[in-house]
Amino acid sequence: MMKLFFAPGACSFVPHVSLALAGATYELQMVKLHKGEQGSPEFLAINPRGQVPVLIDDDRVIDQVVAVVLYLDEQFPEAGILPKTQPARSRALTTLAWMNGGMHATFAHIFMPHKFSDQADVQGALKTFNTQIYKGLLAELEELVVKRVSPSGWLSGERLGPLDAYALTLTRWGSIAGINPADYPSLW
Repeated sequence: MMKLFFAPGACSFVPHVSLALAGATYELQMVKLHKGEQGSPEFLAINPRGQVPVLIDDDRVIDQVVAVVLYLDEQFPEAGILPKTQPARSRALTTLAWMNGGMHATFAHIFMPHKFSDQADVQGALKTFNTQIYKGLLAELEELVVKRVSPSGWLSGERLGPLDAYALTLTRWGSIAGINPADYPSLW
């Protein structure tokens, strides 16, 4: 049985949704980030990076959102987690990688500035500066939603998928940074 290590409110929501949509049999293991469980010796033995998500399937340990989603898409082809044909598949993967590598990384500078400087004034400047960048990224995501939402209403294609789950996560994170989600009505 597959096991997903996740944290509430984290990007691990994306593979969690993918597992549910696939109808997979899986077990959840919560990692309490606010209590530092990701740095415990037990968790670091599973993922030395100390991050969620982590999916364990038999002897395979897969981390990173994009890798987990691709793995699940391969394991459950009938679920349609990602589009199967081009150009929809490459568009979905490009967007997923951008969400994970661009938007997520920018939010890390807002939510965890201590990872980028040990100076309080620099941390404050990082938060302020990256909040402005994040607003622009949310506007870009809003534009993608307006341009690409399928007739069925989903960013991922004809059904709810990982792009939709990530868009929700990223929009919610904006609210943590004090960004009003109502400023992005199509996205919200």
